[in-house]
Amino acid sequence: MFKLTILAVDDEANQRKILAGYLKKKGYNVIEANSAEQGIELANKNLVDLILTDFKMPGKTGVDLLKEVRAKNPEAAIVIMTAFGTIESAVEAMRAGAYDYITKPIDFDELELLIQRLGERQQLISENILLKEQLAEKYKFTDIIAHSHKMEEVLNLTGRVAKSRASVLIRGESGTGKELIARAIHFASQRHNKPFIAVNCSALNENLLESELFGHEKGAYTSADKQRLGRFELADGGTIFLDEIGDIPLSTQVKLLRVLQEQNFERVGGSQSIQVDVRVIAATNRNLEEFMKEGKFREDLFYRLNVVTIEIPPLNQRKEDILPLVEYFKDKYSKEVNKDKVEFSKEALDTLLKYHYPGNVRELENIIHRAVVLVRENLITTNELPINLRSLPSEQPSSTSTQSQNLGERVEELEKELIFEALQKTDGNQSKAALLLGISERNLRYKLEKLGLKKYSMK
Repeated sequence: MFKLTILAVDDEANQRKILAGYLKKKGYNVIEANSAEQGIELANKNLVDLILTDFKMPGKTGVDLLKEVRAKNPEAAIVIMTAFGTIESAVEAMRAGAYDYITKPIDFDELELLIQRLGERQQLISENILLKEQLAEKYKFTDIIAHSHKMEEVLNLTGRVAKSRASVLIRGESGTGKELIARAIHFASQRHNKPFIAVNCSALNENLLESELFGHEKGAYTSADKQRLGRFELADGGTIFLDEIGDIPLSTQVKLLRVLQEQNFERVGGSQSIQVDVRVIAATNRNLEEFMKEGKFREDLFYRLNVVTIEIPPLNQRKEDILPLVEYFKDKYSKEVNKDKVEFSKEALDTLLKYHYPGNVRELENIIHRAVVLVRENLITTNELPINLRSLPSEQPSSTSTQSQNLGERVEELEKELIFEALQKTDGNQSKAALLLGISERNLRYKLEKLGLKKYSMK
């Protein structure tokens, strides 16, 4: 059985000793307190699973103890012992968060059944906490490939900062995985069971961004036909990730600074101050120091955001991560398209290693996704790589692929490649893709069927 530590609180020494003696004989760890004040002190100093406390004591009552202990430890199980047996005292205790109550004189058989139920409850709570930690750990590393020393340093810093409340500024080029690191910080923190809200600041104009972040009241502007909660309210208790923070206008920067300093704001068109508890993680690929010199970014906001900085190196500075990333994305997209045992030729891998990746990990992922979709058999050669990679000066043509293909096959392959890229650019929209390709939508549908790309069209 799950062995509990029980704190017995009673100002009447004889009754407390009898209770403690019974509990010790049953094999429980027992701590004694002669007042609510001492009980609170001991509960704060010791890991206690159950508190048995008298209801009426000189000074603070059992309910006072209940409220103070649960304010610091919401999972604490507290049972009120009362000689009065009144409905009023029992209701007050239960409303304050008591696990249960028991009347004096105590029926020890009844008490033992109650403790057994509680033991099962505490064991479930412990197992759930462990499960959450394991899930957080799994999420933390599932999509982060870090074989290089530079990325190991990034993950080490990520793990250390996750446990704090400090604001974090993640810096790095586009496509390096800044949001992935932000999510890892959130899910490894004590806020992991609260919301993680991401906002792309560069995707919205000034008016829309302020409404998106802080919400608006009905009638705040012409199209505001109802009240809307902002991202900060939705993230209350959790984390908000502000991507491309360097692109926010100065007017919005002022309001953001206030949230960081005071943890409150007003909705657009409103006057009521809204209090929130939100951790801010920001990211940028901009040179904020230059922006400050040019008056485009507030210095006080920069230092509020920049409590801890995490620099993510570009992919071309961590070549050791390329092949592990290739394997990861290959496995991911092979499962998606139901292709077994897909492999890369030596020439294709050499080409991938030599490329400089201006789009970083995001570009590599796109390249591998495309190659897995386009490959005819199970061997990905340089033919399935984008044209700009095939034309690298150091690359040697593959004798098993290019030379053996006839003109018809090469034309079909190029056609497949162009259609796939058009679908990616238009998020699978057939009408837009056909317009981009300069063909009719009907013709596109025919080619999708013929070339086996139909599943990549969304609408």
